[in-house]
Amino acid sequence: MPDVLALVDDLFFVSKLSETARQVGVVLQVVNTGDALVAAAAANAPRLVIVDLNARQGALAAVEKLGASGNAQPMIAFLSHVQVDLAERARAAGCRQVMPRSKFTAELAQILSQAKA
Repeated sequence: MPDVLALVDDLFFVSKLSETARQVGVVLQVVNTGDALVAAAAANAPRLVIVDLNARQGALAAVEKLGASGNAQPMIAFLSHVQVDLAERARAAGCRQVMPRSKFTAELAQILSQAKA
């Protein structure tokens, strides 16, 4: 069972995320579609859900579905710093924290550490 479930479809960022998770000592599962995120969150109950709101297939819809379902896992989303409306929609849908990609990357180890057992 993963500690962290992430929706990320950028292969370079998946590599960075995976390496940081390994260094921090958390088990990471990465999916590349919103539907896969919703299914994996329901099946695995991770301690933390991470969403790249710029993922090409259903990121915001997945956040909305998880929020509407009463998802208990904390969700953290990241996006381009200029996407203010998208950030607000993600917060309204249930993301505990929405941050620019640059800040998310800078704080990645600390963020992932939140999911340690």
